[in-house]
Formats: sequence, C-alpha cells, structure tokens
Amino acid sequence: MTSSASSDSPAERPQQPMLASQRAKQANNDPPKFAFFPLGYKAAVGQWWASMSPAVAEHNVMSFVPYLQKPPTHTQTGSAPVSAHQSSSSLNADPAGEARPVRTNSINDPYGPRAWYSNLIQLSGKGRALNEFSVERVGEDVEENMVMLHGYGAGLGFFYKNFEGMSRVKGWKIYALDMLGMGRSSRPPFKVHAKDQAGKIAEAENWFIDALEEWRVLKKIDKFTLLGHSMGGYMAVAYALKYPGHLNKLILASPVGIPEDPYAVQADMPEPEESSMANEFTQDQEDDIVNTSGNLKTNGDNNNFLNAKSKADAAKTGGAKTPTRRPIPKWLSYLWDANISPFSVVRWSGPLGPRFASGWTSRRFSHLPVQESEALHDYAYSLFRQRGSGEYALAYILAPGAFARSPLIRRIHGVGRQPLPSAAQSSASTSSTPVSGLKALAKETGIPVVLMYGENDWMDIAGGYAAEQKLKEEKAKALKTATADEKKNENGSAKVVIIQKAGHHLYLDGWEQFNEVMREEMEETKRHTKKFRSVQ
Repeated sequence: MTSSASSDSPAERPQQPMLASQRAKQANNDPPKFAFFPLGYKAAVGQWWASMSPAVAEHNVMSFVPYLQKPPTHTQTGSAPVSAHQSSSSLNADPAGEARPVRTNSINDPYGPRAWYSNLIQLSGKGRALNEFSVERVGEDVEENMVMLHGYGAGLGFFYKNFEGMSRVKGWKIYALDMLGMGRSSRPPFKVHAKDQAGKIAEAENWFIDALEEWRVLKKIDKFTLLGHSMGGYMAVAYALKYPGHLNKLILASPVGIPEDPYAVQADMPEPEESSMANEFTQDQEDDIVNTSGNLKTNGDNNNFLNAKSKADAAKTGGAKTPTRRPIPKWLSYLWDANISPFSVVRWSGPLGPRFASGWTSRRFSHLPVQESEALHDYAYSLFRQRGSGEYALAYILAPGAFARSPLIRRIHGVGRQPLPSAAQSSASTSSTPVSGLKALAKETGIPVVLMYGENDWMDIAGGYAAEQKLKEEKAKALKTATADEKKNENGSAKVVIIQKAGHHLYLDGWEQFNEVMREEMEETKRHTKKFRSVQ
C-alpha cells in the first residue's frame, strides 16, 4: 500500500467533496475510462422493451450463489409487470406463484445440507408485504436468527455473495428482507402526516421499522441479530431504540446518519412525496478498490449517495470543530428540496431508463465478472423502474449533503439501554419462548454493537469511532447504578471493524473478509447465548 502523510488510516482522511467529479478534480485523477452512460441507445431500448421482471432479475442474481444454482424465487412482486420473455433459468411465471424450497445435500453442497426459501410475507393493512429470502441448515435446530437489511433503493439480491458463506455456521437461520416500499416488497403510497420536523422524522423511520417488527411477530422470533447496511444500518438503530429486548447483537455496515451536522438538523424539510439521490451514479468501483498502479486507494471510495466525511482526529480528541461545508451544486439542492429521486428519472425516461441506470451499475459493479455485473445491472434497473414508494422517505431522514436530520450520534448510546416491555406485552407480541430471566429485568443490560467500514469507505468512519466511545461511556455509567442481576446480565460492548480493499459496499467489495468477520460474530453470539442460559 502506498504511504502518504495523512491518509494511510481510513479514520484520518479529511472530509471529501460530495460529488465524484469534484473528488477527481481535486485528486487530479485521470478521466473516466468510459462514457458516463456506457450502455448504448439501441441496447437500452432493447432492455426497456424486454421489461425483465424483478422476479426474473432477482432469480438470475441468486443463481450466482455458490452451490445453489437453481434458487427459489416467488413471483409475487411490486408494481412491475411479469416479463413476457422467459428467463434462461426455470422460474414459475405465475404472478401469484409461491416458490418451493430448494434443498442442497452433502454431495452437491460441501457445507450442506441446506434449505433455501423465497417468500412474500403479508403484513396488516392494504398493500403491505415484505419480500423475504432465507436459508437454514437441514437437520439442525435453529438456535439463532440473522436478519439482513439492504441500503437505500437497493434489494436483498445485493447480498448474493454473503448468503452461502454466512449460512455455514451451524445452528443459524439467515433472513434477508427487502424493506417496505423497496426491492420486491410491496410499494404502498408513502405519506407523512406530521407537521413538525421531529414528527416527520419519526413517521419516516416508523414506515420501515414498524414493518420489520410486524414481520418479527409473524415469524414468531423472540430474539435475533440484526445487520443493516447504509440506510439499513440507520433503520437498524432506530429499530433497536423503539423495540427493545429483541436483539442479541447489532451489526452496522457503513451506516448512514451517525455524525452530526448543524445544517442538516436545522434545514427545512420538503413537503413533496419524493426524495433525491445522485452520487451513486458517479463512481468506478474497480478504480476504487485498486488504482492503476495496483495499490489500494486511500482517498475515499466515492460509493453511494452523497455524504461528507468529518475529520477523524477531531472525533478522537473530542474536538468540537464544525466540519467544513463544501458547496452543494444548486441543481443538487434543487432536486433534493423538490424531492426528485434518481429512480423517478429512470422511470420518466422510458426507453432511456436502462442507459441512465448503466451510469451507476457500470461503476458500482465494474470489479465483478461480466456475467455477474450484467445480472446486477438488470436487477438494479428492474427495481429502479418500479413504482416509487419507500424511496420518498429519504429527504425526511437526510438533509442535502446526506447528514441525518436526527443524527444517530445523539441517540446510539441508548441502544441496549431501553426499558423492557412487561411479560404480558411480550407474550402478546410473540408466542416464541423468551430467554429465561431476561424479561424479569426492568431494562436492557446492553447488547454488542459492531460498526463495520470499508478501508476506502466514503462514509464517516470517525463517526463510527465516536459511536463506539458513546456506547462504552454509557455502559460505564449504567454499571455504576446497576443492580446485582443487571450486572450479571450485562452484555454491552462496541467495536469498529475495517474491511480491507473495500469501499462503502463492503459486503460486496470485500465479501470474503466480510463473510469471515460475520461468521466470527455469529459464533461469538452463539457462545454467549449458551453461556447466558447456563447461568440462569
């Protein structure tokens, strides 16, 4: 790795310009290797005409999961029509079709046998349902559950490199969910009724986390480990605070919204029902992971929609210096405040939609094999073109510049320290058997929190270290007044993990190390659960 005076450590990189074009100019980078929208007009029209359904596109991506080959894929999906063309893989084209589980054995799956499922879980209310993909080990009792949440505008298919590796751990069942209004989950109209800023933020968060809690109750899961990437990480923290007592561990993969920015807290909120995102269309992931000299980059990865990085040294030393605000282009501020999302542009552009989508997919997946990157492009476009719904929550949660309107750094210390619901409330919400002794406590006694970042992450890694410090300080404070039972059940911890040769999408860029770290965390959680039960 090349050395530099101040950028060797990911936690010590200065704040980055918002747009990739500004970053390239600042770093004097070479011009892009291909056009901003590399997909040709003819090919774009062909893809638009073919109208591959999200079900087929998801199925094709899941076909790259090792040892799975023919993944289960239900065909109940959002608003896009079923494709008139058959996939090269076997897939039931019935819009109401349920998928049969696919089972692997010890002959064709060296880490099996395993069973894979694809379901649409109906929730209460009109048009509310969550797309679910899961895998469990055959012949073993399910001792622990893992739930994975994707980032803004994405889908569970982006975790295709993680399902197999994570499901090697014995005793675990892995669930991946499309958040409500995104992916292949249903897309009900997104509406906010509150008039005040705090109320609008709460409604936007509740849109997602209330659906997750209802799903948990329907699945009769009492406790689970929650993994969230980017906005999924933000929502994971919001869930932990609103619904205490149900998490064994919280894993935040490059979460958005931790650091505080005064402008974001005070900025006006939009009244329209749509939101904005732009920066995901401007990066080349292959150049992000390894530069032209073959060395790792150390100047940020430009990955995902709009954020700025605060200085890590200020966070480490407790400095209160306000991060320098770089000018936001007027067109960007206008789109954000007018709440026009990039997915709206894709939908409005009709036959040119695939071409516009290629501006993001060609860079985001440039480091992957051609077949995989093409499948992910089709998958992304099939999601982008669906009816707008959950995407419109973005502007209520983040201000222009992508700092949170209600920063997690103000709230994350409360994770694992909330009052617990009564035994009667718990039994009413789930019929699964709670861990003995825990519900008798009046409040939570801490949960492990893991914050993961890519080595070249554009997300504010300093915010992760600041969150780690907040959580440790809260634990020390809680122990000073804890009862004997609370001290015996104390389980709070926090740490930051860096994934090498990865950017913001660390689960995909550095999937091998990511999976290894996840397996270690899962094994640790399983050991702790057994130890906890033995002392009750």
